[in-house]
This record gives sequence, C-alpha cells and structure tokens, in this order.
Amino acid sequence: MTHPIGQWQQIISRDPGHSSRYIERFKMLAAQGHDLYGEARLIDAIVGRGAAILDAGCGPGRHAGYLHRAGHVVVGVDVDPTLIAAAEDDDPGPTYVVGDLAGFELPPGVPQEFDAVLCAGNVMTFLHPDTRVPVLAGFASRLSATGRAVVGFGAGRGYGFDEFLADARSAGLALESRFATWDLRPFSPEADFQVALLTRA
Repeated sequence: MTHPIGQWQQIISRDPGHSSRYIERFKMLAAQGHDLYGEARLIDAIVGRGAAILDAGCGPGRHAGYLHRAGHVVVGVDVDPTLIAAAEDDDPGPTYVVGDLAGFELPPGVPQEFDAVLCAGNVMTFLHPDTRVPVLAGFASRLSATGRAVVGFGAGRGYGFDEFLADARSAGLALESRFATWDLRPFSPEADFQVALLTRA
C-alpha cells in the first residue's frame, strides 16, 4: 500500500545530498560538545530496565544507540535509507528498519509491542497531513497496555499543538501530560515546543 509522500521525502527527492548534510551536521554538533541525547534520557527515565522501545523516525540513530547502550531492546524506523545506513554504521546494536511510519512491518525476532514509542526531531511535522492520524494509530497499536508514546515537535511548522492532540484522540491515544521541553519544563499557551506523553485510550 502506498501513502502520500511526506515533506522529508519531497526534500530529498529535490536535493539528494540533504540527508548526508543532516548526518554531518549532527556529527559536528556532537564534536562541539552539544547535548544530543535529552530525548533519549527522558525515555530511559520513564521505562524499566530492558524495556522494548520503538524510535519512530530514528534518523541516524543517536537516540536509538543511546537507549541500546542503556540496556533496552530498541527498534528504529525511518523512511530515509541514507539515515538508516548511517545509524547502522555509527550506532549499531538496535534493529533498524527502512519504513514509512504510516505503514511498516517489523522483522521476526524483534518486539512487536513496545513499552515506549519515541517520536522526536519534529518528525510529526514532516508527515503528509493525510498520514498523521494513521501514524499515531500505529503508535497506539504497538504500545503495550502500560506503554507511553512520547512525541515532541516545535510550533510554526504547519501542525498546531491542539490539532495534534485532536488527531491523537482520533487515533486512540489519550494525553497523560505535556511539557514545553524535553527536560520537562511546564507547558503554557505561549510555549513554542510541545512534548506530549500519550497512552492508549
């Protein structure tokens, strides 16, 4: 089944070198000493040891790799094969899958149900609007009974925070709490970023 093409695929179809520059940008930030793991630390804090974690839109694997090194069983999925190849080279350990978040299959032998789903890096804003609810429904279907999906993205990217929450409800997810940053600063109407913790409704 084919799905409408999202913004990321449109970018790389116009500019095939975009993915490689994206990878190098984060390598440069790491070399400069920037903290690139706040999202992964939050996930590590809300799950037990050895949890099953889905990194949805894993990119070049920095969160998946961190969580694997912390002792979790991690599956990373991304639509961009260049980013997946970089993840396999730079952060081996997790299972990486090239797939569209609107509909993907996981290989045998890896978890099919997860204690946490991480969706960081403004991934939700790169999706085609018609696939947002299906993607969120996919998160809901893959969560364990006590699992949580943690989704973060910024304002001004064509996807309003309240619209996202309405889509999440339509997809079978319930808002547990939300914050303005990955280090859990309180959310307010003026916040320019949202981190939503969601459970199965």
